[in-house]
Amino acid sequence: MNKFTSLVATAVLSCSSFALAQQNPVFPGNYADPEGIVYNNTYWIFPTYSAPYEEQIFFDAFSSKDLVKWEKHERILDNKEVKWANKAIWAPAVLEKDGKYYIFFGANDVHPGEVGGIGVAVADKPEGPYKDLIGKPLIQENVNGAQPIDQFVFKDKDGTYYMYYGGWKHCNMVKLKPDFTGILPFEDGTFYKEVTPENYVEGPFMFIKDGKYYFMWSEGGWTGPDYKVAYAIADSPFGPFKRVNTILEQDPEIATGAGHHSVIKVPNEEKYFIVYHRRPLGKTSAHDRVTCIEELHFDEQGLIKPVKMTFEGVSHP
Repeated sequence: MNKFTSLVATAVLSCSSFALAQQNPVFPGNYADPEGIVYNNTYWIFPTYSAPYEEQIFFDAFSSKDLVKWEKHERILDNKEVKWANKAIWAPAVLEKDGKYYIFFGANDVHPGEVGGIGVAVADKPEGPYKDLIGKPLIQENVNGAQPIDQFVFKDKDGTYYMYYGGWKHCNMVKLKPDFTGILPFEDGTFYKEVTPENYVEGPFMFIKDGKYYFMWSEGGWTGPDYKVAYAIADSPFGPFKRVNTILEQDPEIATGAGHHSVIKVPNEEKYFIVYHRRPLGKTSAHDRVTCIEELHFDEQGLIKPVKMTFEGVSHP
């Protein structure tokens, strides 16, 4: 082997090793607002199809046994099954209850006086097909200044289901009926509570760790480079949610526009992953967003450590 051939062989080997090591983005295509969850020992990601609003009329989903190799499930829900949704179907929130699988979603980028808002669909399998549950938006009104989008459904310790939602820098919480066909009043008789933390813009998410409620959200503008994720810790699902810190933001060496995330906990382990979208360097279109995963770490006080974005992503959990 001469010197030139040796150099070529080394370069090919290096490229192959890089290809094997690079796991972010976790699957090809423009996908954003990823909701990660574990169903039956399989990891699932339900993202927004990132495209102009008139083309955002369906959801794909992705499943994996190891967070590395992903299987695509196409059009698990589209607007043929949601008659009132004609564009901007985005930001799914997912859960399983009593053997049924649910997707909550925003549709139509609704403004006051328009038809749209937060809907819910149901299926017998994680990969669908999903059908509109109630045939109309679950929440359509603009309450407390919160656009009815970016919903996250949270099951509390006592089995109560709450939904946190809202764009336009306002976040509400509501109490869901057990069958998800509507909302119930809180103990004080009200139906909506505003829980907006400092700098909140959109994309709420909640999980419980060591008895504490970790409430997370996105800040900045989703179309620009300064999108980011911050969080609060509270003793109750009602807050108050006092901002602790930013934990995910752009990195000039990796990507910009990092935000609208979710968190996956490995079953039976104290191991957590953050699933989020970011905009690759050199990309400027609002729709150039890709889904990525990093491990989420905590310090001794339970505070979330800043997330370092990588191209390597995660290996088998």
